[in-house]
Amino acid sequence: MLEELNIRNYALIDEVSVHFKPGFNVLSGETGTGKSILIDALSLALGAKGRGESIREGALEAEVTATIRVSSSPELSDWIEKYGIEPEDGALLIRRTLKRNGRGSASVQAVPVTRGALAELSDALVDIHGQHEHQSLFKVAVHRKLLDRFAGIDERVQNFTALFSRLSEMGKQLEQLDREDAQMAREAEFLRFAVDEIDSAELSDGEEEVLEERQKILSGYEELAGNLEKILDVSAEARNGALSGLRNAGEILNKTLGIDSSLTEIVQRFDSAFFEIEDIIDEVRKRRDTAEYDPAELESIDERLARISMLEKKYGALRISEVKAYASQARIRLEGFDTRDEQRRELSAERDAVQAEVVAEAAAISRIRRGSSVQLQEKTEKHLHVLGMADARFKVELEGKRSSEGRAVIGPYGSDVVEFLLSANRGESPQSLKSVASGGELSRVMLAIKTSLSESDTIQTMIFDEVDTGIGGEVARSVGEHLHGLSLSKQVFCITHLASIAVFADNHLQVNKNSLDGRTVTRVQNVDGDLRVREIARMLAGDGDNAESLVYAARLLEEREH
Repeated sequence: MLEELNIRNYALIDEVSVHFKPGFNVLSGETGTGKSILIDALSLALGAKGRGESIREGALEAEVTATIRVSSSPELSDWIEKYGIEPEDGALLIRRTLKRNGRGSASVQAVPVTRGALAELSDALVDIHGQHEHQSLFKVAVHRKLLDRFAGIDERVQNFTALFSRLSEMGKQLEQLDREDAQMAREAEFLRFAVDEIDSAELSDGEEEVLEERQKILSGYEELAGNLEKILDVSAEARNGALSGLRNAGEILNKTLGIDSSLTEIVQRFDSAFFEIEDIIDEVRKRRDTAEYDPAELESIDERLARISMLEKKYGALRISEVKAYASQARIRLEGFDTRDEQRRELSAERDAVQAEVVAEAAAISRIRRGSSVQLQEKTEKHLHVLGMADARFKVELEGKRSSEGRAVIGPYGSDVVEFLLSANRGESPQSLKSVASGGELSRVMLAIKTSLSESDTIQTMIFDEVDTGIGGEVARSVGEHLHGLSLSKQVFCITHLASIAVFADNHLQVNKNSLDGRTVTRVQNVDGDLRVREIARMLAGDGDNAESLVYAARLLEEREH
C-alpha cells in the first residue's frame, strides 16, 4: 500500500509530505485547489511521462518520492527478478525528478531505473482510474482487455498476439516468394541456358591463344612457303649457295691452321657454327617439305574463334577463363534457387504448424473468455445493484470475428469480439453502453467492473479520481459504501466532491490552496474531529461554518460510525 508521498516544486506545490493509511482514503477540497495534482505527482513517480511545464515556477526541477509497502505477488516477483531490486523491510522507495527540458532521473531503492521500469512496477502495485476511463468504456476494444484481465489471461493473449504476428510475417514472406517466383523463373531459365551454352562449347584455358597462332599460320601459308623456299635457295650447297661458300671458307681456314696454330679456337668455333647453320637449313627444308595448307582447318579455326568471341562478348568476359567463371557462378546461383524451393517448402510447413497452433490457442482462449464472461457478468451486475442500479442487467456478449464476406476469422487477439451491454431499466433489453448509459451510470459501471477485477488481481492500491461524476443523493451514498467495502481488502483512494462519499473514509485528507509570500501554494492536511465535520459541512453546503450544515455533517459522520 502507499504509505507516504513527498512532493517538491510540482505545479502549485512547493513542498508537501502526505501520509496515508490502509482502508479508504478520501481527498477533498475546493475546485482548483490541486487535488488531482497529488494523483498526477504520484503518476509521475510511477512512470508517467513528465512535462517541464509541470515544474513550479522559479524552480529548476521537481521531485516526487513515494514509499510503498508491498506484499508478495507474481507480478512483483517478476519485476524484482527482472531488475534485481529488493524491497527493504517490506517497502520500496521510489524517487523521480523532472527537469524543465522534460528529462530527469528515476530510482527505486536508490538504484537508477528507466521510466519504463517504473511503469512496469506501477502495473504490479497501483491501479489509477481517472475520469477519462469512464469514456473508454465506449470503446469496444477496451471491453476485450477488461475481460482478459478478469480472466487472468493478459499474458497468454500477449503471447498469442506474438504468435499471430509470427504467422502473419510468415504469410508475408510466402507472398513475397510468390511475387518473386516469375522473375526468378526467368532468371533461372536464362542461367540454365547460359550454363548449357558454355558447357557445350567445351572451352579450355589457353585455347584461344593456340588457335589464333594456328590461324595466323594458315592465313599466311603462301608467304610462309615462299620465304622458306627463298631461304633454301640462298643457302643451298649448289654453286653460289651460302653453305657452299661457307664450306670453302672452312677448308681454307683449316689449311691456314697449319701455318698458325693460334687459330685453333677460331676454327673450332667456325666448325661449330657451320654445323649449326647446316642443321638449321635442314630444319627449314623439313618445314618446307611438310608444310600443308588445309582450307577446311582454317575455316574450322575461324568458326571456333568466332564462337569463343561471341561467348566472351555475351557474358562480359575478356578471356575464356572469365566465361568459365561466369558459368560457375551461374551454377551456384541455380543451386540457390533449388535451396530457395526447399526453404519455401520448409517455410510453408512451419506456417501450417503455426497456423494450427494459432487456431487451437484461439479456441482455448475463447473457451476461457466464455467461462469468465459469465462470472464477470454476474459479479458486475451484483455490484451495480449495490451501487443503486437495482434493475440493471449487465451482459458480456461474445461473438466470433467475421470477415466482410461473413467468414469466421482470427485476429491478433483471438477469434472473439467482446462487448459489454447494459440494460439500466426493467423491461429493456441490454444494448451498447454508448446507447443507454448516462454519465453517472457509466461511472458506476466502471466502478463495478473495477471492483470485479480487483477481486481477482493482486494489486493492493486502487485510486479513483472523481468517480462521483454525474451522481448524487442515495446513489452517491451507495458508491461511498461500495468503496468502503472495497477498502476492506484493498487500499482505496478517492478524490470526491460529495460528502455522502467522504463520510465513509477511514482517512480524510483536505487539499487547500493558500497564498504565501505573494505566491499560491497547495497544502494537504489530515482532517479529523471538528476539522472533518467542518469539511463535510463545506462539501454539503459550500460553507463549513453554517450551523445547520455542521449539524447535518456531524450526524452523517455519526451514522457512518455506527
